[in-house]
Amino acid sequence: MSSPSPSSKMAASEGSDREGSEFGSEDKGMIEYFGLVFHLGVNSIGHEFCHLRFLLLRGRHVEMYKRDPHENPGIKPIRKGVIGHTLMVEELGRKRVNQQDVYVLRFYNRLDETKKGEIACATAGEARRWIEAFDQAKQQAEYDLSRGSSTRRKLNSGNELNLEGHRPRVRRYAHGLRKLIRIGKGLETLLHQSSDLGDFRSERYFEGDAGDAIEAHEWKCVRTVNGIRIFEDVADSKIGKDVLVKAVGVVDASVDTVFEVFLSLDRHRRYEWDMLTSHLELVDSINGHYDVVYGTCGPNHLARWQSKRDFVFSRQWFRGQDGAYTILQFPVVHKKQPPKSGYHRTQINHSTWEMRGLNLSPASNAARCLVTLILELPTSSGCCMWKKNHWSDFEKTVSYALLSQVAGLKEYFGANPALRFDSPTTVVNSKVSTSSASGEFEDEEVGDEFYDAIAADPSSEDEDSDDDVEDAQTDGKMKLKNVSWAIASLALKRSSVTVANKELDDHIPPISMDASQYHGSMSQGKDLTDTNCWSCPGGQGFMIRGKTYLKDNSKITGGDPLLKLLAVDWFKADNRIDNVALHPKCFVQSKAGKKLPFMLIINLEVPAKPNYSLVLYYGADRPVRKESLLGRFVDGTDIFRNARLKLIPSIVEGYWMVKRAVGTKACLLGKAVTCKYLRQDNFLEIDVDIGSSSVARSIIGLVLGYITSIVVDLAILIEAKKEDELPEYILGTVQLNRVKLDSAVPFEV
Repeated sequence: MSSPSPSSKMAASEGSDREGSEFGSEDKGMIEYFGLVFHLGVNSIGHEFCHLRFLLLRGRHVEMYKRDPHENPGIKPIRKGVIGHTLMVEELGRKRVNQQDVYVLRFYNRLDETKKGEIACATAGEARRWIEAFDQAKQQAEYDLSRGSSTRRKLNSGNELNLEGHRPRVRRYAHGLRKLIRIGKGLETLLHQSSDLGDFRSERYFEGDAGDAIEAHEWKCVRTVNGIRIFEDVADSKIGKDVLVKAVGVVDASVDTVFEVFLSLDRHRRYEWDMLTSHLELVDSINGHYDVVYGTCGPNHLARWQSKRDFVFSRQWFRGQDGAYTILQFPVVHKKQPPKSGYHRTQINHSTWEMRGLNLSPASNAARCLVTLILELPTSSGCCMWKKNHWSDFEKTVSYALLSQVAGLKEYFGANPALRFDSPTTVVNSKVSTSSASGEFEDEEVGDEFYDAIAADPSSEDEDSDDDVEDAQTDGKMKLKNVSWAIASLALKRSSVTVANKELDDHIPPISMDASQYHGSMSQGKDLTDTNCWSCPGGQGFMIRGKTYLKDNSKITGGDPLLKLLAVDWFKADNRIDNVALHPKCFVQSKAGKKLPFMLIINLEVPAKPNYSLVLYYGADRPVRKESLLGRFVDGTDIFRNARLKLIPSIVEGYWMVKRAVGTKACLLGKAVTCKYLRQDNFLEIDVDIGSSSVARSIIGLVLGYITSIVVDLAILIEAKKEDELPEYILGTVQLNRVKLDSAVPFEV
């Protein structure tokens, strides 16, 4: 982990001398995070409020103040509580508050979603950092929970901070409402503060590899213009008749800052980097991750245009677990913006923006990110455009103006050094504290509870973010990853049998698993021409952690899955379907199912109208070793399971924008969505609630729109974090071929 910044060290020095802290000795040495946020909610008479508050987090204890307690000694918190292990946090995206865009986080208890509340941050970067801070607090809660019954009693005592509950003193609360009016410019004050979350190493999210599944694109660099590279997809197998091109550039700024500048509709800011649009305005805000924008084109550089041009397009964005942003842009028609007299309505190309942070040396104080814009061009405009005699014509097109936006961003940040880090935002400092949380949290009954609320499982790290990786980077030497990859791949192929013996009990002879005995509502495909079916691909299309991953971050191609996919069910129901394996007609309860030594059931719950469930049944031909990684996962705690269950998606065939939205990065399911586990008899069922995340809902909504034309591969594995758990192995795979929604079978309750 990188060392704290100068301001963080100063805070540590001052904080260590502070007296009268409300925190006790058990959190000695914990890092303290504090800063200004907005507390959002609805009061007792149904009116929405937005209070500027000071939030302080130390260890697993959190307090909310009206003012900075460091500058106002003796001030008492208005809310306080303890972070618990069932805390979940959801990014709700952007929301308009006081004429400014803020980024909203929703907190709730995984076991009781009626306990909920919201805070807002000035920037996407601040929202991400608060999530990381709460992740650490939740990790501390999980560690404390594992220490013994006394700590468990403390965590279950109901002392959870309740951001939504009303404060008992009505007069004092009403005074706060009047003050809200007086601080109408609180957001501007917030935006003019400096940001520093010293002890967090943001680079840990950005390990540099683009994905964990092998893609079919073959990009060829055809031009270098204005400091950016322009590529064309020259792969033989293309979907449709269109051409894909992309512009790639390195921007000297943090990924969060670039994301916010790009989304900003401020005319003066866009004038400095966007050569295409002369005006943009918000038409409709669908949710925090999706809006519709109207714009007009500046035709000065497009001489062939004889009339004014305008356009309407939608923007949909996601932030992955690796910290990278993906933005999808589609031309749309909207009733609030019909065609205008004097303007020619044009369509902006279907496009995606991807912004991914780049690793620098730990000693570097700079920030850089890789910005990629992918455009879809009709064959007529894309054919031969790179030739010298066609290039001048291409420079006069909207497509070229869009590609040039990458160069515009690059030059904009180059000319504005002050923006290269996080844009002006909330004060969020950190320090190592030698003082701590008071026994007041343990011995007194706290009036305001804190419900466990955090979406990312803290006991796990993001894909490719092990602490050991830092040691491999500090020497500043280039690792020969290709050599490591080749050696590890060969080793994995030779050890496929060893992996099975390591995870399954080789003292018991394997049973024969006859596929004819197992049936689901979705049929197994017989050949490549079948549709609305499933098959079981090998693991060669996925990249997993190799034997030397902790030393050189190397990945290898996956081997054959450990478990065999026996059947697939495709259900629909009005409500979410849990505990499928307990249904008397489920084949888990059949004679053939009960004879299997072990079964893993993955129930992917898809939010829609109606709701769908894709249920995957995997079987083992021998019992699971209790001491193996799989054995510890099967019989372990939900905390351990959430920290390790990983899924790698890959759209093999389908519309390219759906591919970019889904991506190919591994996802820790317990960190992204709510997972429930049912361990009984010879099976473990995992119910994955995709609807528990607004980001996941947006992505799955896009996928459902194209589901009849896509082929998707999924790999399920248990993340390896220790040397004796490496190399990773694939637990199970499935390929879904052009699934039809109306083929889902009603689930009988």
